[in-house]
Amino acid sequence: MDAAVQEAKLLRQVNALIVAHLREQNLTQAATAVAAATMTPLSPAKADASLPNHLLRLVAKGLAAERDEGGGAPATFESAADGGGGLGRPLGTNAVDFSMQGVSGSSKSFPKHESKHISDHKNVVRCAKFSPDGRYLATGSGDTSIKFFEVPKIKQTISADSKEGSVRPVVRTFYDHTQPINDLDFHPINPILISAAKDNTIKFFDFSKTAARKAFRVIQDTHNVRSICFHPSGDYILAGTDHPVAHLYDVNTFTCYLSSNPQDSSAAINQVRYSGTGSLYVTASKDGSLRIWDGASAECVRPIVGAHASAEATSAIFTKDERLSSTKVRSLYYQLMNKMWLSSGMHLLLKSWQDCLLATPAPLGGWSTPL
Repeated sequence: MDAAVQEAKLLRQVNALIVAHLREQNLTQAATAVAAATMTPLSPAKADASLPNHLLRLVAKGLAAERDEGGGAPATFESAADGGGGLGRPLGTNAVDFSMQGVSGSSKSFPKHESKHISDHKNVVRCAKFSPDGRYLATGSGDTSIKFFEVPKIKQTISADSKEGSVRPVVRTFYDHTQPINDLDFHPINPILISAAKDNTIKFFDFSKTAARKAFRVIQDTHNVRSICFHPSGDYILAGTDHPVAHLYDVNTFTCYLSSNPQDSSAAINQVRYSGTGSLYVTASKDGSLRIWDGASAECVRPIVGAHASAEATSAIFTKDERLSSTKVRSLYYQLMNKMWLSSGMHLLLKSWQDCLLATPAPLGGWSTPL
């Protein structure tokens, strides 16, 4: 743990030195890009203002020390990156090339794209979700319907050589809600799709049965269900509702649990999401707050009140490597020992967070007695 914390601190120092060096070389665009990608302040601390070319000085001293220790020629940057340097291994393998040689004008370039009509809902599409294996796509609408697509058929539909009307990517439509659909999720293992709606229900659809159009199981909540997320094990469903505390449902018994350690909030929860391992989950609320919770003990390990000022926090999600994100476009990076998260709000601002200490996971006993 201590080694990981020290490495995280070292990475932050290195990132700050790189940004300062680029800024000193008048490479403003590169400095801004690196600062944004690594969540490093673009403006230097006052203590560093009197240290021009600090990075070059440190590199020169390091190469000299390496030469003296090894008794040979100075190490090159390439050999250090290959593991020959003092750290013993590269700190990162997915390097980003910010070089600007031969580039003129705007730095923004977008690939050409085109849209093709696939299918229609009778009202706005409020949510969409891919299955874990990428084979299926489901969309939920304000018209209370759910359309279920096969991704290979979508690809056939949009391919240049497909014949008009020869492929139907919508394999079925589910009609079982009485109010607009808010969110969808696929079971991580079984062929089950769940939906959440304004009619206070979570419904289960078995898409392995081609004739099924109705839900085979229903959870009746007490509030408008705004967001749902399966635990990675598939045994639990986390639900964000108009109630200020997330609801945890046992998939087998439908027993509902609440955190026995709720935070002081009275706002509805716009979105809930588990991390890839289920050790953490995040809630994004209408009052603009974001909270990270221990997935087992239901302890709030990181509250961020007013994360997006007075604007709603509309979404928050972890990346596969336990990083989390959320923006007025909707976006927030969270970093702890190389772990991030992103959040978004209704004010189109990107925000970053770091140095957030997490609690050690505890048994599931942190959830209160059933409702």
